[in-house]
Amino acid sequence: MARTSRETTAAAGPVDLPGLRRRITPVLVVSQILGGLGVATGIALATVLAQQVSGSEALSGLAPTATVAGTALLSVPLAALMTARGRRPGLVLAYLIGSAGAGVVVLASVLGNFPLLLLGMAGFGAASSANLQARFAAADLAEPSRRARAISMVVWATTVGAVLGPNIAAPAGRSVAGAGIPEAAGPFVWAAGVFLVAAVVVALLLRPDPLLTARALAPPEEGDGRRQRSLRSAVRAVRESPGARLALVTVAASHTAMVSIMSMTPLALSHHGAGVQLIGLVISGHIAGMYAFSPVMGVLSDRLGRLSVIGLAVGLLSCAALLAGTAGGSHGRVAAGLFLLGLGWSAGLVSGSALLTDSVPGPARAAVQGLSDLTMNAAAGVGGVTAGLIVAHGGYGLLNLAGAVLLLPLAALAVRRAVTGTGAAKDRPPTDAVTG
Repeated sequence: MARTSRETTAAAGPVDLPGLRRRITPVLVVSQILGGLGVATGIALATVLAQQVSGSEALSGLAPTATVAGTALLSVPLAALMTARGRRPGLVLAYLIGSAGAGVVVLASVLGNFPLLLLGMAGFGAASSANLQARFAAADLAEPSRRARAISMVVWATTVGAVLGPNIAAPAGRSVAGAGIPEAAGPFVWAAGVFLVAAVVVALLLRPDPLLTARALAPPEEGDGRRQRSLRSAVRAVRESPGARLALVTVAASHTAMVSIMSMTPLALSHHGAGVQLIGLVISGHIAGMYAFSPVMGVLSDRLGRLSVIGLAVGLLSCAALLAGTAGGSHGRVAAGLFLLGLGWSAGLVSGSALLTDSVPGPARAAVQGLSDLTMNAAAGVGGVTAGLIVAHGGYGLLNLAGAVLLLPLAALAVRRAVTGTGAAKDRPPTDAVTG
């Protein structure tokens, strides 16, 4: 606590904000590359590993679902830690838990223990929580007119690791040959080490803490700022802001549709003769859509308004479901659908995250951002569980139809916001105290 107080006090003096941004952004970029590499390497074969350990295709979808559930459940305590102590300790703890979770997955695969595997996957999800929270760390000190671009740059940084991850899943699996570890668990061995490196990078280099610095620079807020940092205050802040409600639905619906469809695609491809290498390429294309074009979404969101890009997200996700759901045995059509699925997710996450940050008071932002991650991952967790059951009993096409239906409430809210006159003009970034 003494270190936190000294850091906050130091930040209250004269501050070179452009210099701070140049110092902090590369650290977040490197951590995102590492985090994306670890998550993507492990998750590429998660459903395959789960099917091998459980012996059931219907249960295979529980592996990515456990990861999403872990991300959701851990987002609240991690957000609380960041609210109290800053971004750095929260991100470090998240990567350490993710590394431990990956180790538990490896142990479970050796023992053939499916419940233990799910527990490890839940811990593994903490690394995803770190990657998600890092986008808000980038927004802490950003100029309001460039907030979406700041978020999108950190999201974009995940591209390198996330695209590379699925393609090294096979070599990672072969690397454990002879060690008594199943090949599908090899990627988790690598992920555990990568997360440890990410934790060290953040612990040593993310200084000063962006959230504490932003608070120190903010003007005095009306009321008790500390009271606005609880989960209850976050719920109240979202309830009182139409923009925050739309933002929350945007990130939740986009993430749920993406996770539900993506998590079952490897099994759908394998049923049509695709091997591990081809599955890795398809997932890599999907991840490229998720991250590589996020700067474009950031620019569009800052220039055209958040609502316009939310509409784009709905359109892209709907087209993705149509392509993938009607692909049959066409691997190319599935790949195109998965790419659009990632692109739609990127549009929804960047615009929704920026709108959420715009729409709530400064003291409540960290708590609201934690609530957002809890909501989006809890919804995606339910979607993941349902996805496995839908594919087992109704097929991959029906799953994509269900994913498209999930977008209807988001489309209705966006249209309502536009029709009532609170649309694009008021969804442009506001101004506040933390500017350059």
